[in-house]
Amino acid sequence: MRHCVAGKKLSRTTDQRKALRRNLMNELFRHERITTTRAKAEAVRGEAEKLITMAKRGLAHPEPQRSVHARRIVYSRLNNRESVEKLFDVLAPRYQERPGGYTRVFKVGYRNGDAAEMVVLELVDREEKEEKKDKKK
Repeated sequence: MRHCVAGKKLSRTTDQRKALRRNLMNELFRHERITTTRAKAEAVRGEAEKLITMAKRGLAHPEPQRSVHARRIVYSRLNNRESVEKLFDVLAPRYQERPGGYTRVFKVGYRNGDAAEMVVLELVDREEKEEKKDKKK
């Protein structure tokens, strides 16, 4: 029985699973929207929201040590300087007034090869890029 065992194994070894989660979170913070399977989105969603909350706390605290400490913790989870900078400089101020629920999941159908359920995992209140808006007009 799996009592009190958190997370999903995703049919991978521990190192592969950590790398997958790290890559998915980096891409989510970088593009603010990713298409993946439902199981992977569920595995990444909670951890991504915790990192955003940690970035918000790091910005809210007046002492610079708190901000540095939060950045170091987030960097240890993401291992990508650009993602950490975007998280603290762009995303955390955007969600400063929001109490939680930074991500949403949309079902988009099934993958042709293996019929896996595909979803779009995106950050709420994201800003559309200007060239995409121009193309729609």
